[in-house]
Amino acid sequence: MERSPGASLVERASAPSDPPARPPGAHTQRDRTSGNQPAGPGAAAEALALLTSFGRRLLVLVPVYLAGAVGLSVGFVLFGLALYLGWRRVRDGKERSLRAARQLLDDEERLTAQTLYLSHRELPAWVSFPDVEKAEWLNKIVAQVWPFLGQYMEKLLAETVAPAVRGSNPHLQTFTFTRVELGEKPLRIVGVKVHAGQSKEQILLDLSISYVGDVQIDVEVKKYFCKAGVKGMQLHGVLRVILEPLIGDLPIVGAVSMFFIRRPTLDINWTGMTNLLDIPGLSSLSDTMIMDSIAAFLVLPNRLLVPLVPDLRDAAQLRSPLPRGIVRIHLLAARGLGSKDKYVKGLIEGKSDPYALVRVGTQAFCSRVIDEDLNPQWGETYEVMVHEVPGQEIEVEVFDKDPDKDDFLGRMKLDVGKVLQAGVLDDWFPLQGGLGQVHLRLEWLSLLPHAEKLEQVLQWNRGMSSRPEPPSAAILVVYLDRAQDLPLKKGNREPNPVVQLSIQDMTQESKAVYCTNSPVWEEAFRFFLQDPRSQELDVQVKDDSRALTLGALTVPLARLLTAPELTLDQWFQLSSSGPNSRLYMKLVMRILYLDSSGVHFPTVPGSPGAWDPDSENPQTGSSVDAPPRPYRTTPDSHFGTENVLRIHVLEAQDLIAKDRFLGGLVKGKSDPYVKLKLAGQSFRSRVVREDLNPRWNEVFEVIVTSIPGQELDLEVFDKDLDKDDFLGRCKVGLTAVLNTGFLDEWLTLEDVPSGRLHLRLERLTPRASAAELEEVLQVNSLIQTQKSTELAAALLTVYVERAEDLPLRKGTKPPSPYATLTMGDASYKTKTLSHTSAPVWEESASFLVKRPHAESLELQVRGEGGGGLGSLSLPLPELLAAEQLCLDQWFALNNGQGQVLLRAQLRAPGRPGRAPGPGGPGAADRVVPR
Repeated sequence: MERSPGASLVERASAPSDPPARPPGAHTQRDRTSGNQPAGPGAAAEALALLTSFGRRLLVLVPVYLAGAVGLSVGFVLFGLALYLGWRRVRDGKERSLRAARQLLDDEERLTAQTLYLSHRELPAWVSFPDVEKAEWLNKIVAQVWPFLGQYMEKLLAETVAPAVRGSNPHLQTFTFTRVELGEKPLRIVGVKVHAGQSKEQILLDLSISYVGDVQIDVEVKKYFCKAGVKGMQLHGVLRVILEPLIGDLPIVGAVSMFFIRRPTLDINWTGMTNLLDIPGLSSLSDTMIMDSIAAFLVLPNRLLVPLVPDLRDAAQLRSPLPRGIVRIHLLAARGLGSKDKYVKGLIEGKSDPYALVRVGTQAFCSRVIDEDLNPQWGETYEVMVHEVPGQEIEVEVFDKDPDKDDFLGRMKLDVGKVLQAGVLDDWFPLQGGLGQVHLRLEWLSLLPHAEKLEQVLQWNRGMSSRPEPPSAAILVVYLDRAQDLPLKKGNREPNPVVQLSIQDMTQESKAVYCTNSPVWEEAFRFFLQDPRSQELDVQVKDDSRALTLGALTVPLARLLTAPELTLDQWFQLSSSGPNSRLYMKLVMRILYLDSSGVHFPTVPGSPGAWDPDSENPQTGSSVDAPPRPYRTTPDSHFGTENVLRIHVLEAQDLIAKDRFLGGLVKGKSDPYVKLKLAGQSFRSRVVREDLNPRWNEVFEVIVTSIPGQELDLEVFDKDLDKDDFLGRCKVGLTAVLNTGFLDEWLTLEDVPSGRLHLRLERLTPRASAAELEEVLQVNSLIQTQKSTELAAALLTVYVERAEDLPLRKGTKPPSPYATLTMGDASYKTKTLSHTSAPVWEESASFLVKRPHAESLELQVRGEGGGGLGSLSLPLPELLAAEQLCLDQWFALNNGQGQVLLRAQLRAPGRPGRAPGPGGPGAADRVVPR
C-alpha cells in the first residue's frame, strides 16, 4: 500500500518518542545492573572508549613533562601549542570548505531555487547564460564511468608511477601505494561553452569543471616507516578541449588536446606525515608548489595531447603549437589611485608606493615601485605570447608596497581578443575594487613566416624606448624531439640526459630522461629574439648531475633567415660527443610585425598628453609669435669634445672555484665572465668554461666626456644555470687615463684578495681629418681580438636643433613630436614637446661608426601616441666628402612636408698616448703574461 509523504514524515517525527521494542527475555542495562549480572560487550567497549579518550588527553601533557625534564623554557611548549592550534584551524577550515562544496554540488537545484525565490515548478531545467550550457547528460556519463576510472588510476599508479618513483632514488626503493580510491563523488562539469575554431578542422570547447571529491590516496616508504597521503580535494577551473584535426575516416577526430587556460584553484586535505603541510605558512606553500607542477603539465602554454589515430602527422605541432601572436604591453602610468599609507595611527593620511603586476596566463611581470605617488609613471614594456583567442586575458593588479603586507589598490582585466581585433589599444582602463585608472598601450604583433620585413622591424625597434628589456624583433620556437647514440658514463652506465638551450642570457632546460643514451623528450621551448641576424642558439646535452657534458651544438640563427618558412627540421650533429651522436630538433622562427595602418589612438580628456584647443594655436602650437628662422645650428661649447675610451679586458688569475658537484663533495672550477659599467652603459664579456685563469682578450669601446670623477666598474661572475655567483669587483678612476691617454695594470679584486684582473685602457681623441680616418681604418683591419670585435673607425656627433612645418594630426591638431636618431644598433630619443609643429629640441648625441663608407644616419620624427611625421636618411659618404667632415643645414623630410635643422660631425679617433711596440700596430693588443 502506498503511503503519502506526509504520513511518513509524521511517523519519522514521532519515532524518537516511542521506546524501542524488546524481545522476550531481553534486559536493559539497568535491569542487568540491578540484577548484578556481568556487563556485556557494549559496556566493555564504552569503558575502552573512555580510557582511550583519557589517554589522548593525557598525551597532551607529555610535551610539558619532556620540556621540564630536559630543562627547556616554557616558550617551546607555547610555541608548539600555537603551531598545533594553527594546524587545527587550517584543517578545520579545509574540512568545512569541503562539506560546503559537497552540499552545493549535491543539492544544486534546491539551493538555486532558494536563491532565486522560485518554486521547483517555476525553475527551468537550468538558468541559461547567453553562451554557457549546462550538460547534465555529460555528468551522468562521468558518474557512470567514475568507478572504472578509479580502477584505471589504481592500476596506473601501482604499475607505472610507483616503479618510476622507486627507480628515481635509492632511498625510495620501498615506496608503494597502499590505498587508491577516487571516492564516490565524481568530477562535475558545471558549464560548457563551444567556440568557433580557428579553422574548419577543429572544435573548441570550454568545460567549467568542479571537483569536490572524497579521494583517498595513501603511500608508504616501508624502509623508513613513513606514511603519507591525501584525503579530500577541491579543484575548480576552466578546461579547454580542442578536437583536431577532423578527418574523413573513423573516429573522425584525430586527437584531443586538453589544457587549463588559467591556473585552476586547488585545496588539499593531507594525511599521515603530510599533515605537516597544513601548518599555517606551509599550507599555501604546498598548494602553490603542486599548482606549479600542474601548470608545468596542463596550463598554457603546456597541454596534454591524446592521439586517437596511429601515425598522427604534425603531432609535435599539435602538442606545442605556435603562438597565435604576441601582445606588447606598454604599462605607461596610473592616476587617481587610493591612498593606503597612514601615519600617527591614521590621523595623518599619506600617499601610496604603487607597483603593478601584469599577468597573461603563466607569464607574469612586476613593475618597479614608485614612492609616494598617486599618479605614478612607469613607462615599462612587456611582451607576452598568446596561444588561445578567445580565452586568455590580460590582468593588471596595482598594489601599495609596504614592509609587511602590500595593500591592494585595484585590478583590471581585458580579453586579448579585443587587442587582436583593434591591432593597437591605447586607453585608460578603470581599476575594479579600488580607485583610479591605469594607462596601457597594447599592440598585437603578428607572426610572419618570412624575413622580408625584418629590417623594417629592427629599424622601428631602434627608435623605440623600452625598459626593462629592449623590444623583440622575432621569436624562436625549439621543438626538442630526441637524441641518438649519446656517450655512456664511466663504467658503461647509461646516462640521464638533460638539455640546456641558451640564447644570450636566457637559458631553459628540458626534463631529465633516465637511464638511456637515446632519450626522447618531445618538448618545446620559446625565446624572444632582439636581432636574429647576430644571435646564436647554444645547446648543451648533459647528464642530470650537470658534471658530465654529453655533447654540444651551436646554431647561428641567421641560418633560419634563408631557410624555407624560417624553419629547420633536421638532425644536428653534436660536437664533443660520440661519432654518431646527434640531436633531432625543429627550429621555427617568426618575425614580429605590427600592422599599424588605420589604427586610432583614443585619449581620455584631461589625461597627460590630451590636447587643449583653447590654449594653443593650431598651426604653431603656441600663442607666441615664432622667432626668425635660423640658417645654422648653435650648439653649446661642449659639442664635439667627446673622447673614445677603448677597454681591453685581457685576462684574470687566481679566481675562486664556485662550482660544486655531488652535493658539494666534488669541487669544480668556475665559468667566469666580466661585467663592465661606465657612463650609463653596460657590457659583458664572453664566458670562459671551467678556468680559474681565464683569457678573454676582448675589446669594448665607450664614448666618454671630460667630466671629472668618472669610474669604470668591473665585476667578475661565475656563469650558472640559475643565479650567477659573484667572484670579485674592482673600480678604475678615469681621471688619470683621460689625462695620460693610457693605462695597463693588473687590478686586485676587492672581495677576492688572491684574484686579479688584467686591464688595458686607451683614450682616443677624435680629429676631423679624412686622411687620419683612412689611416684608422687600415690600422683597425690589422688588429684582431679573440672575439673578432670590429673596432670603431669614427665618432659621429649629431646636434638636432629644431624642426618646422610638421604635418598636423587629424588635419587640425598639432602633434607632440620627438626625434629618434639611429646609427647601427644604437639609438637616441629626444624629449617630447607638447602640441607643436615647430619643435625646438637642442639636443646632441654621439655614435661609434665602424664602416663610415657604408653606413647611414637615420632620423625619424614621430608624434607621441600617433604615427610618423617624417624621416631622413643621411649617408655617411656625404659627410666624408664635406669640408671638415661636417654638414650643418636644413634637411627636408622624406614625406614632402617638414624640415629639420641639424649638424652632423664625423671625426676619426686618434691613437692612444704612446707609440706602438716593436711588434707592429697590433702588438700592443696581445697579452703578455706576467
